[in-house]
Amino acid sequence: MKHEALFIGATGQHVGKTTISLGLNAALRKRFNSVGFIKPVGQQHVPVEGVSVDKDVYLFRELFHMSSDWKDMSPVIIPQGFTKDYLDGKISNKKLMESIIKSFNTISGEHEFTLVEGTGHIGVGSIIELSNARVAKELNLDIVIIASGGLGSSFDELSLNIALCKEAGLRIHGVILNKVIQEKMEKIRNYFEKALKRHNIPLIGCIPFEPLLTKPTIQDFESLFKTTLLSGQEHRMRHFASVRLMAGSADTYREEMIENELIITPASREDIITITLMRHKAELKEHKTDFQGGMILTGRHAPSKHIIEEIKKCSIPILYAPLCSYDAMQLITSYTAKLLLEDKEKIEKVIGLVEKHVDIERLVRRSLSPV
Repeated sequence: MKHEALFIGATGQHVGKTTISLGLNAALRKRFNSVGFIKPVGQQHVPVEGVSVDKDVYLFRELFHMSSDWKDMSPVIIPQGFTKDYLDGKISNKKLMESIIKSFNTISGEHEFTLVEGTGHIGVGSIIELSNARVAKELNLDIVIIASGGLGSSFDELSLNIALCKEAGLRIHGVILNKVIQEKMEKIRNYFEKALKRHNIPLIGCIPFEPLLTKPTIQDFESLFKTTLLSGQEHRMRHFASVRLMAGSADTYREEMIENELIITPASREDIITITLMRHKAELKEHKTDFQGGMILTGRHAPSKHIIEEIKKCSIPILYAPLCSYDAMQLITSYTAKLLLEDKEKIEKVIGLVEKHVDIERLVRRSLSPV
């Protein structure tokens, strides 16, 4: 029996390639007895069982209980200094590609269907001669391109990536639009399909924007600020409906408090901290409900011992970051949330969105006309 595989690429970073790949993996598992996963070239990596593997590989292997070898799922890692060593002739491109091909053959040979996830846009990796386009071509795979869900600028970005695919002689299996504004879904789908016809490429998915997927958890902020929670460890996966920088009147804050808000305030503002703790305790006592808030305390000076003791009596996720509130707010607003293995709510949402808005049957068919 012929085993199937597809290469998943994207028009750029933060388009949603990993989240969609995760949803596709889950959907394919309902149609095939076994689905493999490989990320040939990884940049962000973690140590696992004595080897370095791409972060996405760790997520997929653990989430789907895969048994493939770590090194086969993540054959090439690009650590700091790798590019310079490559350009200095210390690293062999032939050996790198041989490693990728060997790993792919092993995984695809063990599964009915294999997803191969690229890194960034189609040209990423060109400096070490391992661009997504070249890797997909060497593996003899069709490519699915994930694009942002707009119209003009999105298609412009897509066109650049299509050109790279054509130059490499790749066949584009289809395009999936992601993060499409709900009210514009029908219009975007209609006009994007018309624009894609000139390239003979089908639109096989149109996924709406989901606010939850953009919301970091308090655990994300632990990583961002390289710190640990002072309290509320059981709520590490909490998402927040809003973020508020609090530096004004305590009375105003008391009147305007709302549920599920992340408060950023100096650690010296013990009045604000105390009001927050009291409100959470009152909600729990009077209404038996969790106010679902959280706090990031800032400033050069850490919270006092007294206030830390009070914080630890209340199960609110609170952390201290030793920088000013303004800088903390800037880091938070520019932060891009990534899928975490523990974030079951987001993972379930992703799987549901892909299953509903991607034509999986069309995805797995290998009957498209060559580009």
